[in-house]
Amino acid sequence: MQAPLGILFDKDGTLLEYHATWMPANHAVALELAQGDLNTAHHLLRAGGWDQATDRVASGSPLAAGDLEDIATLWQDLLPDGPDRTIDSIVTYLDSAFPANMVPTPVCDLPALLTQLQARNIALGVATADSANGLRMSLAPFDILHRFAFAVGFDSGHGRKPEPGMVHGFCAATDLPPDRVWVIGDNRHDIEMALSAGATGIGVLTGTSSADELRAAGAAMILDSIAALPEVL
Repeated sequence: MQAPLGILFDKDGTLLEYHATWMPANHAVALELAQGDLNTAHHLLRAGGWDQATDRVASGSPLAAGDLEDIATLWQDLLPDGPDRTIDSIVTYLDSAFPANMVPTPVCDLPALLTQLQARNIALGVATADSANGLRMSLAPFDILHRFAFAVGFDSGHGRKPEPGMVHGFCAATDLPPDRVWVIGDNRHDIEMALSAGATGIGVLTGTSSADELRAAGAAMILDSIAALPEVL
């Protein structure tokens, strides 16, 4: 495995700790869509992969790995009757409600880490199943968006995970071959996206997947956190 010339990060579960960041939003959004009915809200969350006993979300589930359209499609038939329950209207609601209720929680000192990586002349990017709006809002508190040569969501025109389009877009933006790119993520679809594009998939344990799940997906390496990258490199 060659040292990377470029690193394409997943966002949630990789740059941001998944459960601390997203569970407040998951609960608030589900309750609002359920029109205040807690049982219905819990039904929505369980359908999305939530375990009520642990207040955690399962690896690969819609809430862990899906994009807003996946979640809207899943929840559409489970919602109380309303005047406008189209997929598009639900996606539009989620695109504002999720960022408004999330608590962005970095896995480490992100500016310091990115500075170290850029000092090694490594091109950086971020590719998320979140929307472009969610990407901007969740990373804005850390003033790091300008560090990325490429930053896209599921609605940015580069396809959806685990399709290879986001990796291809990063390679085009940085003029790098995919075999010199590491894709780092916490879910199977991140690793599958990397492999389908000819890049190297690296798993991290700050999201919803276990080391065994990431290894089974084809991850070349498993890190406790991206904080370990300088030492690994």
